[in-house]
Amino acid sequence: MTDTIIRLASTADLPEILSIYNDAILHTTAVYDYEPHSLAMRQTWFAAKQAAGFPVLVADRAGHVTGFAALGAFRAWEAYRYTAETSIYVAPQSRRQGLGKQLLAHLIEAAEAQEFHALVAGIDADNTVSLDLHAKFGFQEVAHFHQVGYKFDRWLDLKFMERLLPLAPP
Repeated sequence: MTDTIIRLASTADLPEILSIYNDAILHTTAVYDYEPHSLAMRQTWFAAKQAAGFPVLVADRAGHVTGFAALGAFRAWEAYRYTAETSIYVAPQSRRQGLGKQLLAHLIEAAEAQEFHALVAGIDADNTVSLDLHAKFGFQEVAHFHQVGYKFDRWLDLKFMERLLPLAPP
């Protein structure tokens, strides 16, 4: 198997990032959205991440993006500036190969480098793979919201997991 490199994303990666994200929209409950996004939407998303200083990482295998991860704002108010929300998506053909683990490890390192204190992950309650992955990295369940989403003709529960990073107060 070809080695995977975890690196910062570039605008050239956006079509493959879009493909992975749209697969998640159409075929999973990892994204509580119904309609595929456009390349223009991903470009706007990426520009906003860059402007805010949030990293977007990709798993690169032989020049192809097989997964991506990003940090983002947890909430818009100033007091939340030390908290970031994590997002991780892996292409369907690359799942269960350890890419999520690699991406999350690098995302945590990036969060520590940016001096975040808390990481939060919103995960569909039935997504045991993602829940288990985050638990292995020290995330703990802190909330379970019942029937807050509706997709694929059923109600969806959302769990929030959190990991505190070992940083002193600002």
